[in-house]
Amino acid sequence: MNNAINSINVDNLRAWESPRLVLKRHWIVFIYTFFYIFFLVFSSFALLFFFESISFIIPGSIIYLLLVMYLSIFSIFIYINWINNELDLFIITNKRIIWIEQLSFLNRTVSECSLEDVQEVNGLTKWLLANLMNFGTITIHTASEKSDFNMNIVPEPLENSRNILNIIEECRATNKIEFAKIEKNIHNSN
Repeated sequence: MNNAINSINVDNLRAWESPRLVLKRHWIVFIYTFFYIFFLVFSSFALLFFFESISFIIPGSIIYLLLVMYLSIFSIFIYINWINNELDLFIITNKRIIWIEQLSFLNRTVSECSLEDVQEVNGLTKWLLANLMNFGTITIHTASEKSDFNMNIVPEPLENSRNILNIIEECRATNKIEFAKIEKNIHNSN
């Protein structure tokens, strides 16, 4: 995970912030993309054989044009699906949580909240495959405007939710120490 933290470049990090944890989708989402690619190849050959059998009705150039259009549209669909899964991120810094969600092609939302506003962090795994492959959902409940951050198909959801809680506790402890120092300085200056 440290490689992911070092390779991430977030433009809106503040000077005193450092990324502590970066969560991306589990690699199993790319199995779905592989199945789409397999279906594309299989269906292309099936369509090619089908078109060859009716080539006496439709000219060959139109058949190949239709096949190229089919391949292009389906390839764009696969690419968009890959982008939507690849660009979803939870970035937990020492001061806040940044949730970057790719909703669809060219439609992205960035939500953030202070670690002080986090009320609850849940990790959840459902069904057999999720337990065997160790992926699930992490939900972060906050007191901010967007009350829930949900990321599905996250690797090691139970361990990562504990890691997030540990980062939150460190932040709160650091803030208490800083607040006590400020309060002490105010009393000393009076």
